[in-house]
Amino acid sequence: MTTLTLPNGDELDFDEAITAREAVEAIGSGLADDALVAEFDGELIDLSATIEDDGEFKVYTWDDDEGKEVFRHTTAHVLAQAVQRLYDDVDITIGPPTEDGFYYDFDAEPFTDEDLRDIEEEMQVIVDEDYDVEREEVSYEEARERLEGNAYKLDILEDIKDAGETISFYSQGEFEDLCRGPHLPSTGRIKAFKLLRSSGAYWRGDEHNTQLQRIYGTSYPREKDLDDHLAFLEEAKERDHRKLGAEHDLFTSSSLVGKGLPVFQPKGARMREILKEYLWSLHEDKGYERIWTPHIAKWDLYETSGHAEKFGDELFTVDGRDSEFVLKPMNCPHHMQIYDDNHFSYRDLPVRYFEPATVYRDEQSGELSGLLRVRSITQDDGHLFCTPEQIEDEVTTIVEIVKEFYDRLDMLDDYKVSLSVRDPDAKDDYLGSDDIWETAESALEGVAEDLDLPFEVIEGEAAFYGPKLDFLFYDALDREWQLATVQLDFNLPERFDLTYKASDNDEKRPVVIHRAITGSLERFLGVMIEHFKASFPLWLSPEQVRVITVTDENEDYADSVVGELNEHGFRVETDYRDESVGKKIAEAETSKAPYVLVLGGDEEENESVNVRSREDGVIGEMSVDDFIERLDSEL
Repeated sequence: MTTLTLPNGDELDFDEAITAREAVEAIGSGLADDALVAEFDGELIDLSATIEDDGEFKVYTWDDDEGKEVFRHTTAHVLAQAVQRLYDDVDITIGPPTEDGFYYDFDAEPFTDEDLRDIEEEMQVIVDEDYDVEREEVSYEEARERLEGNAYKLDILEDIKDAGETISFYSQGEFEDLCRGPHLPSTGRIKAFKLLRSSGAYWRGDEHNTQLQRIYGTSYPREKDLDDHLAFLEEAKERDHRKLGAEHDLFTSSSLVGKGLPVFQPKGARMREILKEYLWSLHEDKGYERIWTPHIAKWDLYETSGHAEKFGDELFTVDGRDSEFVLKPMNCPHHMQIYDDNHFSYRDLPVRYFEPATVYRDEQSGELSGLLRVRSITQDDGHLFCTPEQIEDEVTTIVEIVKEFYDRLDMLDDYKVSLSVRDPDAKDDYLGSDDIWETAESALEGVAEDLDLPFEVIEGEAAFYGPKLDFLFYDALDREWQLATVQLDFNLPERFDLTYKASDNDEKRPVVIHRAITGSLERFLGVMIEHFKASFPLWLSPEQVRVITVTDENEDYADSVVGELNEHGFRVETDYRDESVGKKIAEAETSKAPYVLVLGGDEEENESVNVRSREDGVIGEMSVDDFIERLDSEL
């Protein structure tokens, strides 16, 4: 007899071994129609897999992440099968599912848009043919024979052998692939799919290896779901920060400067400064002190901190006259030196440093993307040095800063927090005593509870040097971004031998708290450009008011209005060109200026301004004082 225990505790008894599909049918015919993959004793299995022993049994559908992954993994195999049908001398490599689709890498010539259309048509043929997807386990020797001539698959095979894993192939029709699985029962289960694009990709993600051709796609069980996703992708394309950054003169890139090193134009640079000054205003009255550290330091500093070992090839090195230097990959080792230069007692703690500073990492060129992944990273860095007893109060203050900052961006309606703690079964993998870990984790959880944060405890995700809180926010397209972070650190105080004199005159280690409100200014601005579609809120907009003249006779009056706005600290651009008013208004609206003032003879005579709002349209004539009051009320 075989007994399967379901997630709700119910048990199903069978007289003999059964397949996973038969077990699903015993649960319910409706579920059998929706089932995509099963799980037995914690391992995902095909619906065709035989179950002979007692154990726990789950079923996954499209509503589950596991179901989506299997669905899209199978679609990737259909893609590879279609490519092999259409093109000779193409080696297949890997084809995993992704968060919202799949890809497959091929050793082939670059694919054109016409190629993708042809491949898509052939994929539909394979889906219509509705091949059964079958699993076969083979020996290492047989696998090598089957894979002869494909160096990539042989490379993967060696990894499987070294890991001691079962070697399996999946086949559908004439196609087979070395794969762990699991997969859908048949190709006919795939109802809607679309190939999106192709690009180059290095084997194993290493730029020193062969460049392959990667085809991206997505798939869904219903056409409507696919259509909705394609509409989402189109909107995301319109919001792409690289496109909008160029259109609105925010930042650019230069081949002479280098990939991953964005250059900010006046408007973009203005936004950076607005953010830095606003961030400082949130810290200034909370005991933080601004510091400054150089962009370069001796190699020894990063050996001591551990960053030389951690970042390895990502470090930019500079040969000096008498030493080897490094462009700093992190600010924290520098901040440790400032603390160490002082002789603090418990009465001086906490000590709080704030420095928005640029750090540098030599990321792989293939991973660089606009502002989201760069080589020059400006962190709004802050480091606090405190006693274990002060952790909760300090973290509370940091969280309050985070909430105030993101509330101003209207992003607090929907966010979540991950509380990453150590793995209780692997305590030896973490630095620090049980007492200090328990104090630190309890402090973070206490803050999360007291401030009613929407948090989840994630075991095993803490850094080896301490637990952390990560804040995840959702943009206008409901995409999740990890931005703010608070991290406790027991490592650097140990590495740099940092101490303070306790009340009993003993030397004790401070706890270091790393915190960043935006994460990095570059990535944050990239997210904000896409979130707001470059229609930034008034306080963040690099241009708050566009002043337009009707004729050149109105320039003197316009200058006086601009001067008054400038005196009140507003950011103003002017358009006095000899162009039609309609054209100048249209260009101002295209630039996403929050307010446009049209100044002609009537306005000059009445000492007024004619106001247009990005949000409210034509407002009409009002006094300059009333307009300034309106701006003040929005800020």
